[in-house]
Amino acid sequence: QLQFVESGGGLVRTGGSLNLSCSASGSSLHSYVIGWFRRAPGKDHEGVACISNRDQSIYYAPFVKGRFTISRDDAKETTYLMMNNLEPEDTATYYCASIPSVISTAQNVCLMTGYHYWGQGTEVTVSP
Repeated sequence: QLQFVESGGGLVRTGGSLNLSCSASGSSLHSYVIGWFRRAPGKDHEGVACISNRDQSIYYAPFVKGRFTISRDDAKETTYLMMNNLEPEDTATYYCASIPSVISTAQNVCLMTGYHYWGQGTEVTVSP
């Protein structure tokens, strides 16, 4: 199982941007679908964006509405989430997750439940 260190969060105003990073260790990133998830206060984790290099697929949650871009650099063992036009509703702690790409797709990873291997995450706060 991959372990992740998420970074890049912070406090921004509505309409601002942040670029989150997720550095992996424990195994090669190449064999995994990687997903960005978030957890707002009082809510469950929800998938934001997921990316697979097995079938070149990318999935975005409907609430992303073209504002975020997920990318990965397997040579650097790092996945990124560029977030533009942030809204107060995006306030949450953001986490990475991984599932072997031989058994899942980007969409399936983003819609999965019951994942338990969360790291510390990175906090994003969007002020009105």
